[in-house]
Amino acid sequence: MLNPVTDEMEAALRAQVPAAAFRPLAPHYLEEPRGRFRGCDALLVAPATVEEVAAVVRAANAFGAGVIPFGGGTGLVGGQISEALPRPVLLSLERMRRVRAVYREENVLVAEAGVVLADVQQAARDAERMFPLSLASEGSAQIGGLLSVNAGGVNVLRYGNARELCLGLEAVLPDGSVLRGLKRLRKDNTGYDLRNLLIGAEGTLGVITAASLRLYPRPWIRGAAFMVVESPAAALRLLEMAQRRMGEGVSAFELIGGTGLDFLAGTMPEIRQPFVPHPDWVVLIGLGLSGERQPSDELEGLFAEAAEAGLVQDGVIARSEAQRLAFWHLRESIPEANRRIGAVASHDISVPISAIPDFIVKAGEALARLGDFRINCFGHLGDGNLHYNLFPAAGRGRRDYDPLRAAASRAVYDLVDEFDGSISAEHGIGRLKVAELERYGDPARLAAMRAIKAALDPQGIMNPGAVLGLTA
Repeated sequence: MLNPVTDEMEAALRAQVPAAAFRPLAPHYLEEPRGRFRGCDALLVAPATVEEVAAVVRAANAFGAGVIPFGGGTGLVGGQISEALPRPVLLSLERMRRVRAVYREENVLVAEAGVVLADVQQAARDAERMFPLSLASEGSAQIGGLLSVNAGGVNVLRYGNARELCLGLEAVLPDGSVLRGLKRLRKDNTGYDLRNLLIGAEGTLGVITAASLRLYPRPWIRGAAFMVVESPAAALRLLEMAQRRMGEGVSAFELIGGTGLDFLAGTMPEIRQPFVPHPDWVVLIGLGLSGERQPSDELEGLFAEAAEAGLVQDGVIARSEAQRLAFWHLRESIPEANRRIGAVASHDISVPISAIPDFIVKAGEALARLGDFRINCFGHLGDGNLHYNLFPAAGRGRRDYDPLRAAASRAVYDLVDEFDGSISAEHGIGRLKVAELERYGDPARLAAMRAIKAALDPQGIMNPGAVLGLTA
């Protein structure tokens, strides 16, 4: 059983940690973007150093109090919310915002956990390098949180998830000891890989305080194009054609459904759209090229070949950097348009890439048997990650669908399981999907996860309730 933070514990903490670390519990610490969870009362502590983090965790471990790591607050599965717990410590990393070092010749940047992703990207640009992790919340999401959920984003096709972009970690373990693993090595076969154990653990095995991040040479020139396709099957064939022609120059390949374009037009009409009327399906292709190749030439060649093969019906190619950025602004605005419309249920899923067209057809059929939904399906076709979101029919409200919400999500997840996919592609499990992990997770894997949790965190103080639930 967890204990609440008592006056005695708070006094012990204040004796070890500077007064500047203690902050009022403002409302935004108790909220999350989708409004599904509301945090409880907590002691908010914002340490400035790894030693201060260690002192907080040691005290929590000694008193048996829960510790909820808090980053940018952008998580979509409630992992950062201290719901239904005896008064825990809410451990914010917001004051740990230093880029400690940039090793240009090694293509490595060392950043503290509270550094916002956009600032990491800028530090890389200042060094004439690139940090390729990119997603809609990059202006507020912090590196520690992104690593804790193994975030994905739009460039996974070429550069991989956050896990592939991290070489080493500094972290505080549940007993308050400090794991000093900020090595900058590509090769280090010296036992268990604790770095990859902590990445994706969502703060349940420790608190990430800093990371050594992989940088890449900046592409000589970047490009983008929208292309209209008849179906996801045609989009998949177009992806294969693009990779055959341009290889690793294809850094992103996004599938966007017409419903998402309709939502954008209805809620954010200031965003200029390239096609009117809106097609049923479009893809957004991102290129990063070196040498003498020009993205516009490469994309024109791809469009010509694809049109001859009957895969594309229309397209527009970015002719400037401003236009390329406008294309991506459109794509990254879809989640905000979704929020304004109000989803019945949202699903961050992945299935094998070749199965995506089949999945989309079968999922639509299964949901049509349950009720009248508008489906906004979009996402990262190049890595198999779809955001499969359900909305009320026109003229109806979210509350009309309350009796259908659970059955609709069950239908989607059952089909994901049937296709040997994942119920959480890039957002994590948090508190939202604990029951789904229990239902669809492999029993041997879940048993191993519980054993690891019990070994490293026997009192269960680290982010209690997240991933494995409160009984873990």
